[in-house]
Amino acid sequence: MDPASPIPIASIPDLLLDAVCLVDARGRFVFVNAACERIFGYTPQEMVGKSMIDMVAPADRERTLAAAQAVMDGREHVDFENRYVRKDGTLVHLMWSARWSEPDQLRVAVARDVTLQRRAGALREALDGLCDAALADNDMAGLFRRSHALIGTLLPAASVVLALPEGPEPTLRFVFQGGQRVPEGGALRRLCDDAFHSNAAQWREPGTDDACGQALALPLAGPAGAIGAIGVLALRNPATAARFTEADCALLAPVAQQLAVAIQRNQEQARLHFLAMHDDLTGLPNRRLLRERLDAALARARRQQAMLALLFIDLDRFKQINDQHGHACGDRLLQQVAARIGAAVRDTDTVARIGGDEFVVLLEDIASTADADAVAGKIHAALALSFDLGDGIHLPVGASIGSAHYPGQADAIDSLLDAADAAMYAAKARRKAAAGCA
Repeated sequence: MDPASPIPIASIPDLLLDAVCLVDARGRFVFVNAACERIFGYTPQEMVGKSMIDMVAPADRERTLAAAQAVMDGREHVDFENRYVRKDGTLVHLMWSARWSEPDQLRVAVARDVTLQRRAGALREALDGLCDAALADNDMAGLFRRSHALIGTLLPAASVVLALPEGPEPTLRFVFQGGQRVPEGGALRRLCDDAFHSNAAQWREPGTDDACGQALALPLAGPAGAIGAIGVLALRNPATAARFTEADCALLAPVAQQLAVAIQRNQEQARLHFLAMHDDLTGLPNRRLLRERLDAALARARRQQAMLALLFIDLDRFKQINDQHGHACGDRLLQQVAARIGAAVRDTDTVARIGGDEFVVLLEDIASTADADAVAGKIHAALALSFDLGDGIHLPVGASIGSAHYPGQADAIDSLLDAADAAMYAAKARRKAAAGCA
C-alpha cells in the first residue's frame, strides 16, 4: 500500500486494541474486530452468529441482559463491567461502553480488557483481608472461611480445601472444605498430596475418575518445607468451567504464602500455650492448668449437684532412686508413672503433675467415694508393678494416695487440694508405720 494512500475506513476497527462488536436485536454478533480474537480466544469467523449471552459468565448473565435491554431502549451505557468465558475456559473481565443504532437495529459496543487490573485489586484485598483476619483472630476455622470467600473473588472456585499433615507419616487431612464437598480420597486430595510432597504447584485437566473438573493445588510453604496444601476445584462444565493455568497458580501463590504465615503463627501460639500449661517432662497438665480445670469442674458440680474427687499421689523411694541411679533414670520413671496413671483413669479425667514426684487426679461425676477408692486401688496396683528403666534397671515403685471429695470435705479449689494433700500424708504415715511393725 502506498504510504500516502488513506487507510480504508473498514479496516480501522481492526487496528484498535479494544474489542469492537456489533450485536443484533436477537443478541447475536454480526461483526467483531480483530482484537476480539486476542480478548475472547475465538476468531471473528467463530464469533459472528454466536449468541452474546452464551459467552457471558453465568453469574453475570442476568445483569448483562438487563444492561443490554437498557441500551436497546435508547439509554447509552458507559463503563459497564462483566465477565466473559474465553474459548479456553478462562475468565476475562471487560469494561463496556455501548449504544443502540436505531436505523441499523444494532448495538454498537466497545470493550476493554481489565482482567489484570481487577485481579491485582482482588489480590490486594484478599491479602489485606487475610492479614487482618490472622492478626485479629486466632480461630483457624474463621480464617479458613475467610480465605474461601476471598479466593472466590480471585478464581471461579466451586470448592476450596485446606489440607494439613497429621501423624508420623505424615498424611494430609482436609481441615477445611468450602463450597461443594469433595471426597477425601478424590483427585483433589491426590493433587494436594503432590503439591505438599513436591513443595510445588500442581494443576490438572478434568478427569474421568471422579466428579472433579479443573483443579489446582499449591503448597503452604514454611522455612523448612511445605506445612500443608491448599486446593481449588472447579465444577466439570465444558461450557463455563475455568481452566486453571500457571498464571492462576501465580495469582494464588501470595494467598497461600499468607495462609502459611497465619497457620505457623497459630501453631507457634498453640505450642507456647501448651508449654505454659503442661509439664515439659511428662506432657501432663501442670499446676496452673489443673487449677483451671478444677475451677471449671467445681462450677459444673455445683450446677448439676454432682460429686467429684481429687487423688493426691506421692511416689515412694523416688529420691532414693534418683540418688542411686541418676536423674535420667528418675525422669524415665516419672514418664512411665504418668503413662500408668493415665491408663488407670477415664479419658474424661485429668491427670496432672504438680511438681517433683507428686501427681494429682481429678475425677468428675462420680457416684460415691467408693468410685474414687476404686480408682486409687487401680493406680496402686499399676505402680506396684516393676518398672523397666533401661540399662538393666528394673524397680518396683509404690505410692501413697490421699483423696478428698466435693461436696462434703471441701467446697473450693485450695481447700480441696489441701484436704487431698493431708490425706496423702496420712496414708504415707500409715504405710511407714505398717512397714515398721513388719
